Order: sequence, then C-alpha cells, then structure tokens
Amino acid sequence: MGSFFSAFKAIFWAFLGVRKSKDRERDFANLNMVHIVIAGLIGAALFVALLMIIVHSVIATDHP
Repeated sequence: MGSFFSAFKAIFWAFLGVRKSKDRERDFANLNMVHIVIAGLIGAALFVALLMIIVHSVIATDHP
C-alpha cells in the first residue's frame, strides 16, 4: 500500500513538472508500473473534474 501512495506522490510532482531526473529514475526502479499508471489515470481524472467544477462555477456566476 505504501508504494501506491508513493506512486501518487510521484505523479503529483510529475503533473507539476518539478520532478528531478534522479528522483524519476529512482521511482521507476522502486515503484510498480501498474501503480504508476493507475495513479496517473486517477490524477488525470481528478484534474479534469476540477477543471469542470471551476468552469461550471464561473458559468453559474455569470448567469443568475
């Protein structure tokens, strides 16, 4: 279970674009690739959902 949360941490930093190559190589060596893929898909879904919530709230405030 710890490696799954480590995968989420690695994906979070990768989304921000501030991951060092040394850390990325360590993640690839130590983490399960299935966990990385699942964490990436969940992270992308959460990002899209957040964008949809923001757009919906902006549109809702424009038209009372």
